[in-house]
Parts: sequence; C-alpha cells; structure tokens
Amino acid sequence: MENSTENNTQKPDMMLFWGCFFAIVATAFGFIIRAMILDDLGAEFNLSNTQKGEIAGVGLWPFAISIVLFSLFIDKIGYKVAMIFAFLCQIISVVMTIYATDYWMLYAGTFVLALGNGAVEAFANPVVATIFSKDKTKWLNILHAGWAGGLVLGGVFALFLGPETSWELKVGLILIPVLVYVVMLIKKQFPVQERVQAGVSYLEMLKEVGIGGALIIIGLIIFQLGAVFNWSTMVSVIATIVIVGAFGFYVKSFGQPLFIFLLLIMIPLATTELGTDSWITDLMAPEMKNIGIQAGWILVYTSLIMVVLRFFAGSIIHKISPLGLLAVCSLIASFGLYFLSISSGVIILVAATVYGLGKAFFWPTMLGLVAERFPKGGALTLNITGGVGMIGVGVIGAVILGFVQDIAVDKNLAEYDLQNKTELHTSYVTEEKESIFGSYMGLDAEKLGEASESELMEITAVQEEAKKEALKTVAIFPIIMFLCYLFLIIYFKSKGGYKAVDLEEGSSIKQPA
Repeated sequence: MENSTENNTQKPDMMLFWGCFFAIVATAFGFIIRAMILDDLGAEFNLSNTQKGEIAGVGLWPFAISIVLFSLFIDKIGYKVAMIFAFLCQIISVVMTIYATDYWMLYAGTFVLALGNGAVEAFANPVVATIFSKDKTKWLNILHAGWAGGLVLGGVFALFLGPETSWELKVGLILIPVLVYVVMLIKKQFPVQERVQAGVSYLEMLKEVGIGGALIIIGLIIFQLGAVFNWSTMVSVIATIVIVGAFGFYVKSFGQPLFIFLLLIMIPLATTELGTDSWITDLMAPEMKNIGIQAGWILVYTSLIMVVLRFFAGSIIHKISPLGLLAVCSLIASFGLYFLSISSGVIILVAATVYGLGKAFFWPTMLGLVAERFPKGGALTLNITGGVGMIGVGVIGAVILGFVQDIAVDKNLAEYDLQNKTELHTSYVTEEKESIFGSYMGLDAEKLGEASESELMEITAVQEEAKKEALKTVAIFPIIMFLCYLFLIIYFKSKGGYKAVDLEEGSSIKQPA
C-alpha cells in the first residue's frame, strides 16, 4: 500500500494538496462542459427537458455509489487505487460520449464519468482533512475552490470555442485537467487517515454512520437504481431493508443524530448549488440573449465569485462559525435565485452576483462541519455527506428543474391555445412520459423544427416563462436550509457553543457559535 506513515503534525505536503486540488478541477471541468452542451445534445438526439434533466442527473448520482464504496475500503486499498480508477473512468466517459448514437449511450457515458468523479472526492476529501486536521473547514473550502475554478476554466474554454465548434471537441477538453492531476499525483505518497492514526477502529467508524445514515444513502441509491432498471417499488423497499438491516445487525448503532440531520440537509443544499448549476445556462439563455451575452457566462461568473470567496473562507469561519456562515448564505442564495427569476436586462448580472455570493460556501463548509464534528467517522462520514448531496441532486434536484419546466410548458401552452384559439399544444406537445415525479408532457424537438416562425415565437415565450418558474421553485430549498441551520445554532448555543472535535487531543475546540 502506498500510504505514508508520516504523522500529520509534520509540515503538510503542498504538492499533494495541489494534486488533489486539480483532481477536483477536473471533475468540475467535465460538469460544466456537459452542462453547456446540453442544448446541443437535446437538438441532436431529440431529448425532452426531463430527459436532459435525467442526463444532468446521471452526471451526479453515480458519484454516490463510488464515493461510498471507496470510503468503506480506501484505508485498506490505498488512495492511489481510487485515483487510478477515477482516471480510467474519465477517459472511458469521454470516448463513450463522443461516439454516442442515442440517449442511452449519452446516459451511460455520463454515468461512468460520475463514478470517476466520486472516486476523486473519495480520496481528495480525507487526504486534505488529514493533512490539515487543525483547520479542516478552511482547507476543504480551498480544496473545493478547485471545483469553482474548474467551472470557470471549462466554461471559458467552451465559450471561446463558440457554438460553431462541435460538442464532441468540447467533450474532449475534459482530458486536459485529468492528465494534469494524474501526472501530479501518480508518484506521491498519501498520508494515513486521521481516524487510523488515532486508533479508532473500523467498527467505530461504521457506528458513526449507523442505521440512520445507511438508510438515507442506501435508500437513495436503491431508489435511483430501481428507476433506471424499472424495479417495482416493493423490490426497492425490500432491497433497502435487507441491506440496511444487515448493516444495522453488524454495527448495532442508530448513528449520530446530528450527522443524520446534516445528511438530510445536504439534499436541498446540493439542489440549490449543483441542481441549479446543471440548468443555469439553459434557464438564463433567453434573458442573456437579450443583452447580447452567451448564457454560459452566467455560470462562469458565479463560479468565479466562488473561487475568490472560498480562498478566504478561513477568516470568515473563525468569526461566525461554519453554521453561522451556512445560515447567512442560505438566505442570500434564496433571494438570489428569486431575483434571477424576475430580473431582465443587465440587472441579471446583479442577481447573479447575489446568487454567487450565496452558494459560495455551501458544499465545502458542510464537509468541513462533518469533518470537525465526526472525525471518528474518518473518510466514511465525510464522503457519505458528499455522496448524499450528489445523489440527492441527481435523483431530485436536476430532474425536478426539468420536470417543473415541462409541466409549466404543458399547462401554459394549453391555456394559450384556449385564449388564442390556436393548436400549438396539440401540434407540438408529445405523448405522456414518465419520470420519478410522475407523468408529464414534453415538447417534441423534431416537430418544433418544422414549426413556422410565428409559432416558434409563441412557444418560445411560453418556454421562457417556464424557466423562470423553475428558478422560483428551487428558491424554496435554501429557505428550508436556513431554518435547519438556525435550529442547529440554537442547539449549540444551549450546549455552550459550537466545538470542533479533536481526535489527537481527545477534546473539543470551541469556536464562535
């Protein structure tokens, strides 16, 4: 095994950190490239909004499968195995996508990429939490500035190439950051994880997750697999009960209640950040076109805000605590999303700034919160948190944004026909389709290609209104998050203030409540 036995109190290996940083950059690079070619794929493969949402979703939820599986064994097999697996998945995904011939090949190629991305975080998060064990939240924020940086770099590449460049070439760009991080890390020695150094047993690690945590992550994974393979609800329920039951029989622990609560919060958090980012280019296209700017720049711009802020997260967290920061950001993000849904013209950029400020600290600060409070859980609690977020947005977040649009278009187009005595709904809305949220009707891209200019203008107006409704819907999620964080702030106040647990010293480090 390649792991070094050096104690994490020694000077951190910054080359190792930056290698992990660029691995995160690579995952974001693939995410934004795929987000920006979603319309191209929809036109070429005749995809509905919900199908595009499903492809965006499968770019996220398989992440949970690989990050959980690797987290269970990564301390034994070594971090480098996870890194090599990630590299192979990312290469295979690019090839599968470029040579795709239908929806299912696109789906499969995106699935493989998500497995690789999960493996990246399976090794990157615990490595950084270990080498910076005294300041985890700060350095996890800096690590995940790599995610925002990857969004910026990938977005700039794709936008400068322009719409005339084939989507296949844009997908091929994903290979650039992948090769960079492999070269940086392939010969590096990785540290022994903090939990292992402290002598916390494997069983103790599993007890931190417990039956409650296992039920959330396994239930979400089984539910998604059931949707893909058309299992009945009963089969999914039985499979979940059997797996969670076996796990529970072994660990004999419900898990840490606070950890389980944080896992539940990760679902609306991931939907607010990644679910919206999956769709933001498409949702903002009409208004951005009106001011003469490509829609992709909105994601690049908000991501640039995230890069800058995440590098300075440490000083903010030391003043108001992780929970205080998350609560404030939730309110800002909710306002920003609603502001985006009602804005037009250059005011769009102001609204985007507010949204970018709101979402900046969500993901890494939640990871830091879990790493600080549950170090006994090692790589498992840390990575399950990310896994629940990814699968939550893959199963729910990305798909619901497409579903809301299809439902709104269906309803509004039918009403438009009644008011104007037209037959746009009858002519251009497809037969009923199914999703995890129920049945829906979507526009037929092939038929729209044959529509007259006046009909297209009318349908486009209806679609633009549906996009705004989707943003208003997702603005509800950060309000839910704010209430949860407020509850936790009050809870820790009653206990004397928020404290980070230190395994090495066997104590807690108090921070501002």
